[in-house]
Amino acid sequence: MALFSEKKARQQLDAEASKVHREDLAALLERQRAIEDKVKGSGRMARFTTDIRLMFSLLRDYWKGDYRQIPWKSIAAIAGALLYVLNPLDFIPDIILAFGFLDDAGVVALCLKLVESDLHRYAAWKEHREASSTSRPDSTTTDITG
Repeated sequence: MALFSEKKARQQLDAEASKVHREDLAALLERQRAIEDKVKGSGRMARFTTDIRLMFSLLRDYWKGDYRQIPWKSIAAIAGALLYVLNPLDFIPDIILAFGFLDDAGVVALCLKLVESDLHRYAAWKEHREASSTSRPDSTTTDITG
């Protein structure tokens, strides 16, 4: 029997996501650096660094109102997973060597699986938005030759 199964990850993710409210997003966004540092410093979680940055970017754009083409359930799942990672006293406490981040990785992996299509749509939207903003001419530049 696995120490931390997908079923247990789903239970933990559902529990955390059910506690998330819109006003919690601001507090979570302020803790981005702490979560990124924790992930970077753990062997098992380090592979999720890029995904977690994308999750935070999505939450930030949602919070600002720039991107709303995502169901609240997905936002809550992402926030719940990130809050779970932040909690050092979760299902398997982080201080337990070799196993401490196993549950965190399981919850993040399950979250990514659940919101994968939403993250892909967001990444495409973000890429299109950035490409269109760099292709627009700078409106402050004037042509003095004409």
